[in-house]
Amino acid sequence: MKYIVLLLLFTLHLFAAMIKAPILSVDEKHMTATIKLDHIDVGVSGFIVHTLAPNHTSILKNAHVIKYDKESHIATLKMSEFTALRNNSLPSGKWKVSVGDEAQLAFGYSRALLIAPSEEIYHRITKSVQIQWVHVDLFATVLSYRGHPTPLKEDFEAMSRASSVGLLFFYLDQKVYTLDIKSFTILSISDAPLKQDSVKLPFYSRVEKIEANWWGAGSDELTEYEPYYYELLVTNNKKNKELYEIIKNGDPKLHYLLKEFKIGE
Repeated sequence: MKYIVLLLLFTLHLFAAMIKAPILSVDEKHMTATIKLDHIDVGVSGFIVHTLAPNHTSILKNAHVIKYDKESHIATLKMSEFTALRNNSLPSGKWKVSVGDEAQLAFGYSRALLIAPSEEIYHRITKSVQIQWVHVDLFATVLSYRGHPTPLKEDFEAMSRASSVGLLFFYLDQKVYTLDIKSFTILSISDAPLKQDSVKLPFYSRVEKIEANWWGAGSDELTEYEPYYYELLVTNNKKNKELYEIIKNGDPKLHYLLKEFKIGE
């Protein structure tokens, strides 16, 4: 099937290898750095690593691509604090990112999580795409631990830290959206004309009940599948023209999301 071929080819392209490049410049004020690559997609995330000695390195910052110039082949990285391996009982280095340190991007792109509305769609996609799927039951368990029956962006980030997942797939209205799970940036949108007869909320999993907090964001039960996940995508991809056109030409009930876009800015 066409959608399987397209999705498979894109996935294989993404996780062929982790992308490494030396830091060319650093702007500490704006927490950005630059590297040079033949090609990379905006949104791809990873780390900036400092070499201490042969075979000994330290991760200094998280980083993701926020801009790529096709003419100069220069990618701009936005840096943020790396906290995944924090241990208050151990000392931490005081190194700052500097020219010559190494950006390591597309980390975890060999492992993926799929959010789908039904068991049949979940199994059709996971059996068609050759990638290491981390079962969605694990994510449901993470949500239950965090008390969020409605998943938030930070819940997906927590899932990434817990299981080294790099890619996130959403199935919505006969399309598969592929995202970097940390930056939550859409990397690709592929057609997937699958028949949908049912919807399980907040997504298909074998976990019957996700525990909820008494209050706070994410503590309410999700009542609609497509509107919520579209809103989550739009909130984090306000300049994505393809997503804009999909919503503009789709269900009129979702047109309220069009005002959230910042196309052309």
